[in-house]
Amino acid sequence: MNRKSDKVSPTSAEGEEEFFVEKVLDRRVRNGKVEYFLKWKGYSNEDNTWEPQENLDCPDLISEFEENRKKKEQAKKEDKKRKSSSTPVEDKKPAKKKQNDEDKKPQGFERGLEPERIIGATDSSGELMFLMKWKGTDEADLVPAKKANITCPQIVIQFYEERLTWHSSTHDEDDKGEE
Repeated sequence: MNRKSDKVSPTSAEGEEEFFVEKVLDRRVRNGKVEYFLKWKGYSNEDNTWEPQENLDCPDLISEFEENRKKKEQAKKEDKKRKSSSTPVEDKKPAKKKQNDEDKKPQGFERGLEPERIIGATDSSGELMFLMKWKGTDEADLVPAKKANITCPQIVIQFYEERLTWHSSTHDEDDKGEE
């Protein structure tokens, strides 16, 4: 399946379907190459895919995503500066209490919810993590892949199978022609 760009034209194959990028959702670097996580027009979020930058022809959508990403990073830096600047002790205590409340909130499998499916994966933290969708809620959590492999192996297998692509060698194609 060729999901190549904002407006993908069929190449030499007849009847090849055209795919259109609706939105760029995320960015990562794999093996030194930039990839973008894409939402496709007319398809559900389950069909979102990571695609190499060199295969894409949607510069406006990529630019928009990168601008928003830079704005978010800048806002984080400014927020961090504000928090680290000297403030009265009373101001720091409530922030610390709020952070402790967030730390106490169960995350991932500790929530006791049944996993529904894996929406995506990332290794940005240095560890492979899955974005897990839970049954009965729209919330999703990042969970360690190691834990998901043990807790819900069938869901992990399904995630990989949905993204598996097979490549046949030219030798295989020659054998088929002789039959």
